[in-house]
This record gives sequence, C-alpha cells and structure tokens, in this order.
Amino acid sequence: MSADTWKITAVALRGDVEAALAALDGDGRMVLSGREVAEDSEEWVLEAWLSDAPDEDDLARFAALLPVGPDAFRVERLTEQDWITLSQQGMEPVVAGRFHVRTPDHPTAQDGARIDLVIPASQAFGTGQHETTAGCLAMLDRLERCGERPGRIVDVGTGTGVLAFAAARLWPGATIFASDVDPVCAGVVRDNAARNGVALGTGAGEVAIVTAAGLDHPDLRRDGAFDLVIANILAGPLIEIAGQLTRALAPAGHLILAGLLTRQQDEVLQPYADAGMTLRERLMNGDWSILWLERTRS
Repeated sequence: MSADTWKITAVALRGDVEAALAALDGDGRMVLSGREVAEDSEEWVLEAWLSDAPDEDDLARFAALLPVGPDAFRVERLTEQDWITLSQQGMEPVVAGRFHVRTPDHPTAQDGARIDLVIPASQAFGTGQHETTAGCLAMLDRLERCGERPGRIVDVGTGTGVLAFAAARLWPGATIFASDVDPVCAGVVRDNAARNGVALGTGAGEVAIVTAAGLDHPDLRRDGAFDLVIANILAGPLIEIAGQLTRALAPAGHLILAGLLTRQQDEVLQPYADAGMTLRERLMNGDWSILWLERTRS
C-alpha cells in the first residue's frame, strides 16, 4: 500500500455536511471530517480521507452524501506526513458522561473514575468526536445512573463499536450485539475490541458482531427481546425501521435514538409514539438530538 493518502473535498450547506458525517460515522474505508468555511457561515467543507486513490465506487459513495454534482469535488494526493498531521486535527480526547474516548496517541484519563476507550484516529467519527456519538455515550451513562440494568443490548449501526464497548463497560453482565449493514465494520469492531480488551462472543459481558440491515439477522432474533436498543443512524432510517426496533424490545425495554437533527425530532418520534413508546429524556448536542424512549404500553 502506498504511504500517501488521498482526500476528496466538497463545499455544501452545513446541514448537508452534518448529515453526511452522521451517515458515514465509523466507516472503515472512508473517514470524513467537516468544518466551517468561515465563522458563522452556513457553507461547510466536507472532506473524505482514503488510504489509496479513490475509485469510481468511492466517488459515487461520496457523491451520494451531498446534493452537489461531481464537478464540485476536488481530489488530491497527500504525502504521509500531511496525513498524519491533518488526521490529528481536532482529535483531542472526548469526555462524555463517565467516558473518556481517545486515540492511541493520547494517555489514559488521569481521573480514575473515567471509563477509558481507545479508537484510532483513522476512524475519526467513531471516536466520539461527532455530537451524536458523544451524546449517545452521555445518554448511556445517564441510563446506568438512573438504575437501568439491561441484560440484552444491541447497537444498530455500530460503526467502530464504541457504543457497544461503552455498554459492555457499564453493564458487564449483559449480552451485547454490535450490528452494522456495512461488512467492513466487522473487521473494524474486531480490531477495536482487541484494543479495548473487550471479549467477543455471545456470553455475559461479551460483544457479538453481526452484519445486518437493522435487526434483520437470525442471531438477533434467536434469544428473544432486547432490554436496550441503541440506534445512532439517521432520521430517515430511524423512521423506516421504527416498527422493527419497537417489536424487538422487551415489555419494559428502552431505546436510544440518535443521528437526527433537532428539527427532525417530531417526525422521528411519531412512529415510535404510535408503537407505545414515550420520550423519557432528550439530550441536545449542537444541532443534534439524542432521545431516550421507554415503552409505556404494548
């Protein structure tokens, strides 16, 4: 593999860039970053980093993230030194609830009460840098502090596996599934599990890796309902699979929904309310909402 790295760049509206970041959070092939063109500007820059030259599939995938034409993209080749420097920008450790999420280049948290998780910088938007991921970590911490003790948990759209690992730290007796539609994520989760000392499997305190669209996999249906479903994806898919997620819940089950902008909250909540779910708490992180729902009726 070449020591050089490639970057695709495009300019779009802030909301479109934020949605793109959430859509590809934790992707194993293409790492995204976003920034303002200027302070308080509605125009943002979306950058995609790749370890080798982008092919037609990569360009098409990037194009699908934004409502701009391919003639608006800039593709450039960077030296290895450029990549190391640029990939570390904005990669300071993230503190969310009790969690301290860092790259391997940073030391563990000095506060022994923090739960330390390590995700490489090459998987930038699975490290907690994005507001939705950090918000989910904080909400998981909130659930545990409120006395919830889920025994069976699934993280839908797991990306790097960081939320599944967080759940394993909070509830070491639980059985946890890390599910993603992208098969690349399986290898990413496996590597990160080893890095964080998380055991893989279907036993108590272990994380099982599943490649599936939503919960459409026999391993996720085999042993009954889930006490907690985490879905950090996008507003559209959250609406589309609302029935699937709510049917998978135990009678007193809980949902954490994220990846939706605050302006999308009411639209996302409606199908869950129709299925008997009630909003228990909401956390706002930037322009994003992280929702904790609980079942109040069947």
